[in-house]
Amino acid sequence: MINMTTKKKTQNIFERFSTTVSGFTGTSAAFITALALVVGWAITGPLFHFSVTWQLVINTSTSITTFLMVFIIQRDQNKDTLAIQLKLNELIAATKGASNKVLNIEDLTEDELIVLKKFYIKLGEISEKDKMPGTEVKLENSKKTKPVKINP
Repeated sequence: MINMTTKKKTQNIFERFSTTVSGFTGTSAAFITALALVVGWAITGPLFHFSVTWQLVINTSTSITTFLMVFIIQRDQNKDTLAIQLKLNELIAATKGASNKVLNIEDLTEDELIVLKKFYIKLGEISEKDKMPGTEVKLENSKKTKPVKINP
């Protein structure tokens, strides 16, 4: 049975690894390295008489690399997305007059998000009609007290 300390260390190692790999693969050095490998492979074609094995080397290596990079990049993207969500939540929570009703909308389904988007579009239209030059319109205090009905 794996204890929590071992599990946490493994997660931290993978987190550091995925962050490092994602950071490196987005650099010019990584592109130049990949380009050099492909050029080196192409140059060796005549040496191996453009054999099936020669072709399998590049096909297999790129397939495996792509397969593994999907998981590494997704892990790093998930971490970045979570950090951005937390920063946005903090901005909403710290802003006087901001609506905290949208703090956890990332947990909604796509259909629910589409309905919410339609609601805010309609609310924006209403706010523009109500707004006087130089005044601030708060979403919760719109002059229209009638509920906004949105069809999904």
